[in-house]
Amino acid sequence: MSFNKQKRLGQVFLKDQGIIKKIIQAGEIKPKDQILEIGPGKGILTQALIETEADIVAIEKDRELIGFLKNKFKNHLNLKIVYGDIRDFFKKDEDRKLKRNYKVIGNIPYYLTSHLIQLLLESENQPQDIILMIQKEVAQRIVEQPPKMNLLAASIQFYAKPGIICYVSKNSFSPKPKIDSAVIKITPIKTKENTNKILVKKFFTMIKAGFKQPRKLLINNLSNNLKIEKENIKKAYQSLNISLDSRAQDLSINRWISLSLLLIEDDV
Repeated sequence: MSFNKQKRLGQVFLKDQGIIKKIIQAGEIKPKDQILEIGPGKGILTQALIETEADIVAIEKDRELIGFLKNKFKNHLNLKIVYGDIRDFFKKDEDRKLKRNYKVIGNIPYYLTSHLIQLLLESENQPQDIILMIQKEVAQRIVEQPPKMNLLAASIQFYAKPGIICYVSKNSFSPKPKIDSAVIKITPIKTKENTNKILVKKFFTMIKAGFKQPRKLLINNLSNNLKIEKENIKKAYQSLNISLDSRAQDLSINRWISLSLLLIEDDV
């Protein structure tokens, strides 16, 4: 069978059984767990998931692969194969039909990474764990801490604890991509800040302003982008023991949250 849409859809297929095993172990999958698999491709990871006796919903956007997968796994009752785009799945609130504490596993096109993680973390029915194969450099950015914090890391760590499971050579895929990958596990956490819509809005308003020009002093970014008097920012800095020469990458998630509570009005 020829899969002639690979290039257009950004598809590469994992072929390394050792990496498959690490993904399954990272998921701590038990019989009857519900798994949302994103982009099953030719089904190498799907096969391993089936063997865990979990209930699997696999979302695939390539119509050619849908027929291939349904034929390959026609005798497995714990697998449901769905044709569609994972982004539409969440837009239509299909995630609400999944069990609570479902887990997400996938080898996703790299261009989807940031948007897809955002969809998962902001879903009303948030997954218990998210295990994704993503670009190595992006995975490294996601897990950064001060003084190397960045907008992507802050956005994800506000909702979850990320950790890199392993790195994956480009030689583990077919066709061979140009870059190496990483398996990342993202475990959502619920706090009084990230479950409150007003506080969520404050936090994201704050970090987007702070990281807009990350090489500049944070006090200047906040003053210019949020139209806040520098004296008010200095008072907030003093109460939180933040240095005046801090840049956005120097602040922890907790300090970002505290700053947003001190400096941003409720009607932002």
